[in-house]
Amino acid sequence: MSHPIVRQPAVAAAFYPGDALLLRSQVQDFLNAAPPLKTGFPKAIIAPHAGYIYSGAVAASAYKALIPAKGRISRVVLLGPAHRSMVFGLAISAATHFATPLGNVPVERDTLDQLVRDFDYVKEKEEAHALEHSLEVHLPFLQETLGQFKLIPLVVGKAEKQEVGQVLEAVWGGSETLIVISTDLSHYHDYATAQQKDRKTAEAIENFDTEALDYESACGRNPVKGLLSIATQHQLTIQRVDLRNSGDTAGSKDRVVGYGSWLLTPMSA
Repeated sequence: MSHPIVRQPAVAAAFYPGDALLLRSQVQDFLNAAPPLKTGFPKAIIAPHAGYIYSGAVAASAYKALIPAKGRISRVVLLGPAHRSMVFGLAISAATHFATPLGNVPVERDTLDQLVRDFDYVKEKEEAHALEHSLEVHLPFLQETLGQFKLIPLVVGKAEKQEVGQVLEAVWGGSETLIVISTDLSHYHDYATAQQKDRKTAEAIENFDTEALDYESACGRNPVKGLLSIATQHQLTIQRVDLRNSGDTAGSKDRVVGYGSWLLTPMSA
């Protein structure tokens, strides 16, 4: 058996508690405080990736929908934008596990290796993952809501929506597979401007209008656009569950970051 390669946490004790008991308690508090949802099991969610004091409550509003899916979802495709490294296309890691204070999440290595073989814009780039928070901050929420699952982690850089869509089609799977798209919304505007911009972005997402999403809309616009570009052919409906910013949660109102969360659910659910 080959030796495991573990991607260690980069932002534990910074973006979220580094202590397992404190982390589990905080995630559960966020989930308990989130409003109940009347929806079927989502096929995909869109949720933010900032420090938990800022965006944890907004993320939890989407993750609440996964609690009844524990034991049903065994595979998570997690896509987030590159913040720390220039990435052309999509980047995979060589890791066999992604670690958090709550334990190690096994990576579905065969699938990642197949994506590299099938798509010339999917490449292994360790530095894209080493310090990246956009994937990591979702893992404790996934661990708490789903329990055991295998992970397909992808950092998305300069990629066309068709490229992201092709990769998502390749890993779409069935009801056992959840897709998580990680993104924040507007960055560093005053409160009123952020609200206006984020409402516009939310409307674009809910109308599957990928052309209306630009650099100012969301840092994870490329993975979002990739998902939206194929969502209708998979007969997914979209539901907004939260839209706030750091001025609503834990920051001042003069320079805020926007957060939103959405559920994409099969029409038959």
